[in-house]
Amino acid sequence: RHPVSLHGVSLSLAADAPPDAAHLQRLAALVQRIEPALVSEHLAWSAWRGRYHPDLLPFPRTHEALERIAGNIARTQDVLQRPIAIENPTHYLHIDGHDWAETDFLAELVRRTGCSLLLDVNNVYISAHNLGTLATDYLDAFPVQAIAEIHLAGHHADPQLGDALLIDSHDAPVADAVWALYEHLIARTGPRPTLIERDDQLPPLAELLAERERAHALLNTCEVSRCN
Repeated sequence: RHPVSLHGVSLSLAADAPPDAAHLQRLAALVQRIEPALVSEHLAWSAWRGRYHPDLLPFPRTHEALERIAGNIARTQDVLQRPIAIENPTHYLHIDGHDWAETDFLAELVRRTGCSLLLDVNNVYISAHNLGTLATDYLDAFPVQAIAEIHLAGHHADPQLGDALLIDSHDAPVADAVWALYEHLIARTGPRPTLIERDDQLPPLAELLAERERAHALLNTCEVSRCN
């Protein structure tokens, strides 16, 4: 048997209402059946006024949002009877009205709820590119002690706007720039469980295994360098 990591996209933890009770009960039944090593969800909203939107949408990081999301995480953890991990979102445009830096917001959620964090390096790269910030600054400010899992993925340029807007598509190989950020991150954290996401445009298995070996080699190098 291999450890399983359950990764959700539908709890809508940042919405203005609690997670859907029926969905949460179904998730709890799945968790009880599979007994995964980790359950994770996105820091985003995807439901409004009883309607589900098939996207992971950002929100203003206000004090009010912090209270609401912390409550939704706590409620979810109570139902699942375990801590969950929260993933950093992808950003495609600037949103006004923030009271918190995203890394501080995530750290406060960890402090209040006891959740852990899932750091998606591709999301960090895309967000920094789209917003004109430095991805390394984000990683250096991230509360790495709370990281339970790391994600890597591919992306593509928007069909209309080109490289001005990158899309988190999971349909391409992990970009070299994302690999570089991953190496930067694990030099600080040490080896952490890492998942390479590929949802579409699946290549031959050999290409996926080559990416897996690249990640494995970086993790091994990181472990050796930290021990010396």
